[in-house]
Amino acid sequence: MASLSSLTKPISQTSCTSLKPVDDSPKSLLVQRNLSFTGRGFGLFGPVVIKGSRLGLSIVVKNSSIPSQPLVEATQIADVPLLSCSEAIERLRISQESYKGKEQYLAMYSSIYGGITVDPAAMVIPVDDHMVHRGHGVFDTAAIMDGHLYELDQHLDRIIRSATMAKINLPFNRESIRRILIQTVSASKCQKGSLRYWLSAGPGDFQLSPSGCRKSSLFAIVIQAQSPPNHQKGVKVVTSSIPIKPPQFAIMKSVNYLPNVLSKMEAEENGGYAAIWLDNEGYVAEGPNMNVAFVNKDKELLMPHFDKILSGCTARRVLVLAEGLVKEGKLSGMRVGNVTVEEGKRADEMMLIGSGVLVRSVVQWDEQIIGDGKEGPVSQALLNLIVEDMKSGPDTVRVPVPY
Repeated sequence: MASLSSLTKPISQTSCTSLKPVDDSPKSLLVQRNLSFTGRGFGLFGPVVIKGSRLGLSIVVKNSSIPSQPLVEATQIADVPLLSCSEAIERLRISQESYKGKEQYLAMYSSIYGGITVDPAAMVIPVDDHMVHRGHGVFDTAAIMDGHLYELDQHLDRIIRSATMAKINLPFNRESIRRILIQTVSASKCQKGSLRYWLSAGPGDFQLSPSGCRKSSLFAIVIQAQSPPNHQKGVKVVTSSIPIKPPQFAIMKSVNYLPNVLSKMEAEENGGYAAIWLDNEGYVAEGPNMNVAFVNKDKELLMPHFDKILSGCTARRVLVLAEGLVKEGKLSGMRVGNVTVEEGKRADEMMLIGSGVLVRSVVQWDEQIIGDGKEGPVSQALLNLIVEDMKSGPDTVRVPVPY
């Protein structure tokens, strides 16, 4: 959601920060400080050079691990306007309308105001909600396909398990939460997209303990992608150097996703799509927001077990659908257990599995080409099975939305 600190100045009445990039390197850093002195100091990222001027302070931050060069200069804000509620909301609306991202937000439910809105400017979360400033929240996602929610009940069961592990009380009973989620999708009119929802310890204060929170919160938002992802094309992955979460937190779908974000960024910086985590014993674990599977040379489907990683709803559904490929002779069998890196890199096929990627072929892991370097037939068959299941699967995985 938008925040007031990220708003651009509407038209020309208000002072705002002026940024002048002096280095467009991907390692550029921007630090703003409201300082009242000049000279040199040492900041979190290394030496900080502060230059005085009539208009304010210009701060150049240099990372000691990067060759000595200025990264970004920022001119100090001279004046900050005091906004009324209506002015702040209007700026939120302008900010939303001026930024054309890859996603549209069609509807949001908030237990804070006890209803659904279709105005993106009103899709906000209280800053004192403990999910915001302490990360005390859990979330989950369900795909919307042809006016149906795919595996809603499976994902709902998982978020409730996550909330229990995070010691977050449910604001409503399960059936009420389910009804709210369906009604939010109905209000959005979205036929194809995704529903993401959160359970939080709730707003109340900025303390560490949630004892001061008034009540736990439920938020839900309907997201529609502007352009559908390409699930067909094979991708490269790298081995993550970012430490994997301990099992206690890895099996819980919490909002603490900084390791996941850094892992994804590491992959992109190395020309990859995702980074693969290894567990504390060196076995293959998972990706930043997807499970991973392999087809070995004996045509056996291999998948890491779920005792140290997130139990992926899509991955578990793939295991059910893959039974059909075993009957057809396209697979010799399936095994969920420890998978070594050597096994993975020697496999005929490797794939990423999740509600976002569905089933995506991996054609290269680090410097190792997987199989013949092309999208594998089993990966493609499993992708087709998942898509077909989303469109015409049984009632146990497809919940109709009454528009």
